[in-house]
Amino acid sequence: MTLTIPFDNSYARLPGAFYARQSPEPVRAPRLVAFNDYLAQVLGISPGDAQDMAQVFAGNTLPDGAEPLAQLYSGHQFGNYNPQLGDGRAVLLGEVVGTDGIRRDIQLKGSGRTPFSRQGDGRAWLGPVLREYVISEAMHALGIPTTRALAAVETGEVVLREGPMPGAVLTRVAQSHLRVGTFQVFAARGQIADLRRLTDYAIERHYPEAVGPMGLLRAVRDAQAALIAQWMAVGFIHGVMNTDNCAISGETIDYGPCAFMDSYHPNTVYSSIDRMGRYAYSNQPEIAVWNLAQLATALIQQIEDKQAAVEEATEIVHAMPDLMQQHWLRRFRAKIGLTTEEDGDLALISDLLTRMAQNQADFTNTFRALGSDAARDQFTDPAAFDGWAEGWRARLTSEADPAAVMHAANPAFIPRNHRVEQMIQAAVQGDYAPFHRLNAVLARPYDDQPDAADLMRPPTQDEVVHATFCGT
Repeated sequence: MTLTIPFDNSYARLPGAFYARQSPEPVRAPRLVAFNDYLAQVLGISPGDAQDMAQVFAGNTLPDGAEPLAQLYSGHQFGNYNPQLGDGRAVLLGEVVGTDGIRRDIQLKGSGRTPFSRQGDGRAWLGPVLREYVISEAMHALGIPTTRALAAVETGEVVLREGPMPGAVLTRVAQSHLRVGTFQVFAARGQIADLRRLTDYAIERHYPEAVGPMGLLRAVRDAQAALIAQWMAVGFIHGVMNTDNCAISGETIDYGPCAFMDSYHPNTVYSSIDRMGRYAYSNQPEIAVWNLAQLATALIQQIEDKQAAVEEATEIVHAMPDLMQQHWLRRFRAKIGLTTEEDGDLALISDLLTRMAQNQADFTNTFRALGSDAARDQFTDPAAFDGWAEGWRARLTSEADPAAVMHAANPAFIPRNHRVEQMIQAAVQGDYAPFHRLNAVLARPYDDQPDAADLMRPPTQDEVVHATFCGT
């Protein structure tokens, strides 16, 4: 059986200024590690045999209808503008319109050098590929907009990082790979016709109800505001919220040095490259506003009446913090069992979080255990929880079924950092059982799974992951 992908490529029909035509670089001995059958069905893909799929998802064979290209973009990296980035180790094979009517990109990540690679080798090693596969699929199961993982392939080649590592390629699926940085590059270069073309394309593809550049800005704001609140509600830290990693679709993209918090603290940072804490957990809402302001600056360049555009864009951007706060409060109300609204709810939630930070309480397990004695056991001083719980229980008296609300809002399972690292180390040794087990358990994050109780456990002192790294 031969793999077939029903390509319908719209980005490749844009002018050549938007990308570089680029085929993947073949690899020596591809071997299929994982294939997402359910996602393939949604995409309308007919799978082939394992060897056939390994050849395609490694980049050795181009399926019929593919039009491979590397996309151009720029971006602010840790606040500093880089005028040209682009897909330095990824190739967009093309797009499909799924059985659900949604258009999505299919991209190979780690598929070799492109004109945008700069000094990189264009490759990925097995660890980041498996990490993104597990975490992106876990995010999807949590109900958070995200890129998806369709396949993972070993290349049979060595990639040099801090030492020799096994090479791999990830097949990533996204509603698009348009980023804030995609707009920035044309605005910075003064390519206004291309900027207008990109704006029209983005509106048609993602937000057909939007009118003009400011309509697009408002739609992106709304999507990003909802997304960031969802990150915060599960203790997710992206780690590198550069504008080239901010998708206008409102999907989570680029799982490099990302992580889920174990013990709660608002200033938590895991990224090895975030030395100043710019992208700490608590800073993510502020950075989302900053990124939106950069998109606004780019979009304004195509509007003739600059003063009116600046005024409208300023209003749109300045509304984002309150919008995020509304989303955040709704989600955290649910996390403590509330569906009704009262003025003291923000103070009640903030008080719990403060006590959690002071008592090294595990973020996920504390919220999951609310309503049982296990919640107070998460605190180094259980009396700190008791002092908060009295007021909380009084607040719950107006709720119909707070236990059900909390169960639906608080996952039992997240991709804990130490389990992901253990999974990677096992896979490097040829043992993929932990990888497959993580995927199976994390596909049902809100279900009680007694057989997987070990995956709920926070790390011991010697298992703590202090830093996560980019996949480059």
